[in-house]
Amino acid sequence: MKKMQDDILKVLLSEEEILAKVQEIGRQITEDYQDKNLLMVSVLKGSVVFMADLMRSVDCHARIDFMSVSSYGSGTKTSGVVKIIKDLDLNLEGYDLLLVEDILDSGKTLYYLREILKERNPASIRIATLLNKPARREADIAPDYSCFEVPDEFVVGYGLDFAEKYRNLPYIGVLKPEVYEK
Repeated sequence: MKKMQDDILKVLLSEEEILAKVQEIGRQITEDYQDKNLLMVSVLKGSVVFMADLMRSVDCHARIDFMSVSSYGSGTKTSGVVKIIKDLDLNLEGYDLLLVEDILDSGKTLYYLREILKERNPASIRIATLLNKPARREADIAPDYSCFEVPDEFVVGYGLDFAEKYRNLPYIGVLKPEVYEK
């Protein structure tokens, strides 16, 4: 029987490396938001694992909410069209918004999202991303908090997927090209 791990070319970031860095970023967010009105927004589905670990590493009052957007479908490249599937439940006015994303790749999705959310009058908007892939950036956007910069390879695991698979891997791995080039 074929296992998920058989589709992984190499492990890029171990479970231990990820946890240590997420805790470090959590401490920085704690310091930066100590006297603020923090609202952490997970951009579903990819960031849910990162969000769960990150929010447990933040030691100040924070609310959470979730938003679901789509720009990829089941392919490997962004379509450039962003669609809101699930909007926020909370009114953003007065909140210090921290968008929590799994990977900042082309930046099109987050750029679009940030522009829409600015119109809702939050006190501030910052971005925390697990992975930053600047080699593929097409939009004028950068993370305020980033755990790791990754090369231009197709990565999965720890919430990141290919065609809704591999999210449950406890590490970040590089997917074998023959898996996504079929």
